[in-house]
Amino acid sequence: MAQVGETGVSELSIAVMGAGRIGALHTELLQQRVEGARVTAVYDVFAESACSVGSRFGVPVAGSPEAIFDDPSVDAVAICTSTDTHVEVMIEAARAGKAIFCEKPISLDLDQVDRALAAVARAGVYLQVGFNRRFDPSHAAVRDAVASGRIGDVHLVRITSRDPEPPPIPYVKVSGGIFLDMTIHDFDMARFVTGSDVTEVYAKGDVLVDPDIGAAGDLDTAVIMLTHENRAITTIDNSRRAVYGYDQRVEAFGSGGMATSANPLDTTTVVHDASGGHGSPLPYFFTERYIPSYLAEWQAFVDAVREGAPSPVDGMDGRAPLVIGLAAWKSIREQRPVLTSEFG
Repeated sequence: MAQVGETGVSELSIAVMGAGRIGALHTELLQQRVEGARVTAVYDVFAESACSVGSRFGVPVAGSPEAIFDDPSVDAVAICTSTDTHVEVMIEAARAGKAIFCEKPISLDLDQVDRALAAVARAGVYLQVGFNRRFDPSHAAVRDAVASGRIGDVHLVRITSRDPEPPPIPYVKVSGGIFLDMTIHDFDMARFVTGSDVTEVYAKGDVLVDPDIGAAGDLDTAVIMLTHENRAITTIDNSRRAVYGYDQRVEAFGSGGMATSANPLDTTTVVHDASGGHGSPLPYFFTERYIPSYLAEWQAFVDAVREGAPSPVDGMDGRAPLVIGLAAWKSIREQRPVLTSEFG
């Protein structure tokens, strides 16, 4: 049983549901690097995956979801299962009175998102959605420059998000496509940096990287323009393959200046030789680029649950990027700007 102090739970007992790549990453960080947290169970429908993660990090393996929901010593559940299972797991976790961390997106279906959020509201449990890039120190500093008024009224935001290589085609087919899988992080970042909701979406895209992605009904290259309630304009450019590495940049331009976040490098060393200057490569993917943000995200979760504080990324923050993504797909299909109000 978790110990309870004057301000709440002193050490948060967290069960990780889903032992794939992201579940294993979260288990490692929680077990080894997040203050005030411990992983007390891991579960996966593929028992061998759960056993592998449990063995690596010294975590007991739960035999079923019910074993987690029915365990009064479990304070919180981290939902790292496949997207199509998020809603049902969230509803059961809410009924069990557990604090909830849910990886993005909550669902690919807006009605299902609303169903899950209604269950969370009825139960009155804590919910945090896994938009980890909000917690990246550099991206957060851009947002802070906007929120503090340091760069004046924000006029333009530019977000670049390019992966080093495309995902496997079987994943593409079930992911919801580039806007609901990849760009959904950028849609959240646009709201976060501007501090303003999106009212209109206009998207253009093509298949320039891999024809199999197009055959699967998806795009691999896209540009999206967002109009915000505060009249700021955000442009986002995406590619599924940047040969030079994982490219993640944010820029905010306002009436009083500009704030930017650049890609971190392993070192700042530049070697000059007969062929020119050569710097350190970019991080290869999100597991290298965003570890600090994952740690900060989990620390915020643990601290908020222990202290009874509001969630920094609540259910409506999880819902809004899905609406923007659905509007982007509608914009592609109908070749026109789409109002987010068209989705209610």
